[in-house]
Formats: sequence, C-alpha cells, structure tokens
Amino acid sequence: MEPIFEFPIELPPAGSRDLVRSLHQQLRDAILDGRLKPDLRLPPTRALAEGLGVSRNTAVAVYDMLLSEGYVEGRAGSGTYVADVRPRLERPKAPDRKPEDDTRLAPFWRGKPPPEFSPNARPPAFDFLSGYPDTTEFPFDIWNRLSRRAARALARQPAEAGNPAGEPGLRDAIANHISFARAVACSGDDIVVTAGARQAFDLLARVLVTPGQTEVALEDPGYAPTRNAFAAAGARIAPIPVDEDGLIVERIPASVRVVCVTPSHQFPMGVTLSAKRRAALLDFAETFGASIIEDDYDSEFRLGGRPLDALQTLDRNGRVFYVGTFSKSMFPALRMGFVTVPDWAKPAVTGARHLTDWHAPSLTQQALTDFITEGHLARHVRKMRRAYAARHETLTAALSHFHGDRLRVLEAHAGVHLSAITDSGQEAEAISRRAAERSIRLDTLGAYSQRCDAPTGLVFGYGLIRRERIEEAVARLA
Repeated sequence: MEPIFEFPIELPPAGSRDLVRSLHQQLRDAILDGRLKPDLRLPPTRALAEGLGVSRNTAVAVYDMLLSEGYVEGRAGSGTYVADVRPRLERPKAPDRKPEDDTRLAPFWRGKPPPEFSPNARPPAFDFLSGYPDTTEFPFDIWNRLSRRAARALARQPAEAGNPAGEPGLRDAIANHISFARAVACSGDDIVVTAGARQAFDLLARVLVTPGQTEVALEDPGYAPTRNAFAAAGARIAPIPVDEDGLIVERIPASVRVVCVTPSHQFPMGVTLSAKRRAALLDFAETFGASIIEDDYDSEFRLGGRPLDALQTLDRNGRVFYVGTFSKSMFPALRMGFVTVPDWAKPAVTGARHLTDWHAPSLTQQALTDFITEGHLARHVRKMRRAYAARHETLTAALSHFHGDRLRVLEAHAGVHLSAITDSGQEAEAISRRAAERSIRLDTLGAYSQRCDAPTGLVFGYGLIRRERIEEAVARLA
C-alpha cells in the first residue's frame, strides 16, 4: 500500500489511549514545519483510516481537532485542505542562568522544585504517615445521598454567583459545630469558608503580610505549608522552638506581628500549649499589636478529659484567627476548611477569597451543611474518637514495650499522631531509612524543622494503620 504522506507516521502501541493525540500532533507539526504545504488537499478520512490502519472515527477526530485549531480548512464539496498558517518562528536561545538567579520569578519561587506528588506509589505494608485520617470508616453512603440531594436542589435554582465567604447556611452550621465541639465563641458571620486549611493560611498571609517587612513567628518544628504560605507572601520568618509545654512564648521577638501556633495538638510534636503559655501568648499579642493564627487541625479527637480552651475562646481583643479543616474529621479530598475572622479583617479576607477563586463549590457546601446539621459529622467524630484512642493506647504500649530504652514518647491529649524523642537526629534518620526498607513508613521530627537544635525523633501517625497491625509494625521496627 502506498504511504499516505511523504513522511512516516508513527503510531503508538496498540490499545494506547494516546492515538488521536499522537496523530494530531504529528500532522500539526508537519503543517507548521512546511512538510504539508498550504492548500494541499488531505486524503479523505476513510482513506486516511485505511492507510494508517486506524478506525474512521479516529481519523475524523484528528481532522476535527486540526480544523478547530485552524490548521486545516474544509471546502464544501471539495475536501479538507491545509490552511495557510505561519510556520513556527525560531525561538531565540534563552540566556544561560541558574534557576535560583532567574529574576523573572519572585525571589521565593526561584529554583523551587515542583511539589512532590506520587499518587500511584505503592503504599507500604505498615504506614505511620502523619496528617491523614482513616477514611475507610467514613459514611460515604450518607455523603453520596446528601450530594445527590444537593445536586437536585441546585438544578432547580437559577445560576448565580456564590458568596466568597461561604453560603450562610454552611457558616451557621460550622459556627454551631465548633461552638459545641471546641467552645469557640463565634457566629456564622465571623466565618470564611476555605478550600482546606492551606487556603486559609494563604489568604491570611495575603492580607496580613507586607512583603519584606512583616515578621511572622512559626513553631519549629512545625507545619511546612504554613511556613511556605507566609514565606511566599514575602514575610520574614522567625522560627520559635517548641518544648513539652508547646511554643516557647518568651523566645518570640518583640518585632513579630503574626504568630502561627497549633496549641491543642502541636504539629508534629503532639504536645499541648500550657495554660500559662496561652495567657502569655495573648498578652504578647496585646502588648505588641500582633495577630495570632490558631491552627486547630485535629483536636476533635481528644483522648480523654476536658481540653484547654481554644485561644479564640480566651481572646477578648480580636487578635485570634481560628483555622479549622474537615480533612481530618471527614476526608482530605473534600478540600473544605474555614477560618473565624475578627471584624476588622473580615472585608480583607473575604476580598482575598473572592480574588483567588471566588467561592467554594456550591454543591459541596450544601452537602456539607446537611451533613453537619443532620448530626452525621458529630456521630462520625464520636466513632473515630474511640477508634483513634484505641490505636493511640496500643501504639504507646507497643513503643514502651519494644523501644522503651531508646524512644521517649511525648505526651499527647488529642489527634491522630504522636511523636517520640530519640538520642540524635542522625539516629532518627537512620531508623526512618531502614524502616522504609522494611516497608514501614514514618517521618522524623527533623523533616519539619529549620533549626539545627530542634528536638530529634520520630512521628507516628495512626490514621492509616489498623489497630491490629500496630504491634506487629512496632516489633518489626525494633
């Protein structure tokens, strides 16, 4: 059979989903580099399909793509012809420069590698990765029913813009939930709904930071996305050490104007900010005119007893922004969170939300509203609180039994992870590395720190590992 074109067409392997894209790209490149001249009549789709050994539907799809992009044109009763498009111009060679010296980018982004993302990575046999809940127990049947109901309701409503702060019903539901669960004193008007806690930090960084001037105090070790959000906004970062009573408030410089803290369950050490230091932190904010960002990411899962009051509850001067998320209490893919905002900052934070992505998805907001108001969230949290408490007890006992002479477990009163101190950072890194070779995944405290004198140890998340596998994992770790 005679070739269709004077140049070879290479087909991807049989069964490839890239067939249409590959043919489209090869024909487009041939048009742009002049191998297919303007006004050249292309073979009919049937002939193209037979010549290449593909289906006619494939040939039609390729021509349709070229036609929609202007590379070919159809002439009634005559066929398909190559359009007169200007060939690609030779791009000038970019000047040699190191990525970290590329002044076209803002300083924070120069030389930054892309975020690590490996969704297809095979999970380890024993997974102590922190920051993730157990989603196998989530009532997805209820969530699916509420989502379908929200979709039907949305179909009956006129198309209209959403509220950047979030729909009033959801904000009221969140306010009632955190008032009950954490005694946070707020109303729906104080809340801005966000795409998870990370967007909350990004919004607050946008409105609270003057680039190059504002100094922000962050726990060290601490949550890297919070640090990155403020660093990207141009803040001057002041890493503040953490001990077994939480953030060491007396180490915060007087020049700091924003303090980010995880008082209920410090990330990643797991300790609680003591009552004395809570009072000292609020006093610092009032004395020096600073704002406090309270990240309360997983305190719903307290292990017993009454938790200390949230900083937002103790605040009497509009200094505290309280950030929460549904990633731990529901599931991470939901991408829903919130921040309670003092009156003086509400217009700015709402405006920043409108500027970035306008508003949260209306369908998800309605489903979440119903999930909270009908009591499903409270029931799920109670169920998982018992499950996580059991895992915490099993993990603590196993670490004491198998590693009592090498690891000192830090006391934790909430959450889905705990940490244990080792003798040195080198030892923690070596344990983590050797554990990975035996299909055990766990982080080190050093992975969350910028200071060389930060505590060294291991972080054990227990959201992704079943209780009955914990003792086996810890024994293998030994």
